[in-house]
Amino acid sequence: MKVIRWILGRIILILDFLTSPTPVKRQADVQKNIDQVTAAMSLYQFHACPFCVKVRRHLKRHALHIELRDAKAEGAFKVELIREGGRHKVPCLKIVKDDGAVEWLYQSNDIIAYLNGRFDLT
Repeated sequence: MKVIRWILGRIILILDFLTSPTPVKRQADVQKNIDQVTAAMSLYQFHACPFCVKVRRHLKRHALHIELRDAKAEGAFKVELIREGGRHKVPCLKIVKDDGAVEWLYQSNDIIAYLNGRFDLT
């Protein structure tokens, strides 16, 4: 099963690379405002996870610069996701709000819907 997952993961990454979306172009001041908001967000993900690829493609298409954190390897990001987010499941968007409160948003469709609403994307 590991071999099949590895092969499928590589196919997904190749297809993602070959069909990478073109980022939207915005005015510099608008992009700067969006970048300030996205600086308080992190996407916990696995590199070859199809649902994570879906979210990363959405980020690229809409020029949303959100830090990507690999939660698969044994390390600080995996530990943080489990400890603070409550489970080792990806994709997961960590949102630090203005008051310091942290929201953990799971599910690719929910993450995309949140970003669409937050940044008025279509």
